[in-house]
Amino acid sequence: MNLIKTFTAAFTLATLATGVQAQSAPEEKFITIGTGGQTGVYYVVGQSICRLVNRDTATTGIKCTAPSTGGSVANVNAIKAGDMTMGVAQSDIQYHAYNGDTPEFEGDKKFDKERAIFSVHPEPFTVVARKDANIATFDDLKGKRVNVGNPGSGQLATMQVVLDAKGWTMGDFALASELKPAEQSAALGDNKVDAIVYTVGHPNGSIQEATSTVEANLVPVEGPEIDKLVEENPYYAKAVIPGGMYAGTDADTNTFGVKATFVTSADVPDDVVYEVVKAVFDNFDRFKGLHPAFANLTPEAMVAEGNSAPLHPGAEKYYKEQGWIQ
Repeated sequence: MNLIKTFTAAFTLATLATGVQAQSAPEEKFITIGTGGQTGVYYVVGQSICRLVNRDTATTGIKCTAPSTGGSVANVNAIKAGDMTMGVAQSDIQYHAYNGDTPEFEGDKKFDKERAIFSVHPEPFTVVARKDANIATFDDLKGKRVNVGNPGSGQLATMQVVLDAKGWTMGDFALASELKPAEQSAALGDNKVDAIVYTVGHPNGSIQEATSTVEANLVPVEGPEIDKLVEENPYYAKAVIPGGMYAGTDADTNTFGVKATFVTSADVPDDVVYEVVKAVFDNFDRFKGLHPAFANLTPEAMVAEGNSAPLHPGAEKYYKEQGWIQ
């Protein structure tokens, strides 16, 4: 399947009086952005980018859609396969896909044509537990029923990293369910799981739903194993979820996390990536207003932080024009 389906829409209007010929309409290019679950910020990122891109369709010819998907790993694999043009992925997933250094991306699964476009918001690794499950620390999850994230999602991949760091396996949980983000809050409220995990920007609607429908608390993810993960991996950073953001948790919650990043393939034409980047940054205040997680974004940080694959030349061209890179 082609990355971009291209159609040429040309028309000629001739009049006997003037013999005037209208110019051809711009070449239509259809792009698809992989996102995540509809309750997560990835979905908002993709929808927001498409909204800005589609404002200029008459000029650029680019038409954008951003369907809900399985998340980071699924998006990267879809871009590699040519089923998506671009997508949102955690910064660690971007790194591992490009370097082929984890089981999901080893061998022919390595995506050395992966290209970074920009990073977006920080994403703390977030654990929410029912109050009656008495889970105050991450270690208290052992023997509990935990939703670890759906296959293809960044949270499942990050959860596996944390388990490996602690010397645990999925078998250490009484149940390791793989529900999608849209399903896990209801499962927590219905007492089908004791805790859920979500690598996501805050505030998040799914977590607000979970903490408002059942007494729940955010769980710190910290300790020497986490310190080592952050120290050894440049795509991780310590993170704090502010107290009072969700019902049941008044104090700050210490954890760690990644950044959401926007990626594509080297096979995508430079002019297409350039126009997408231009649509976002030429309308940056509008973009920042589309979700609270975007409020503190700056163009300089989005270009400089969290991007472990090479920048796509189309993005690079725009950033050089703005003086953000040399």
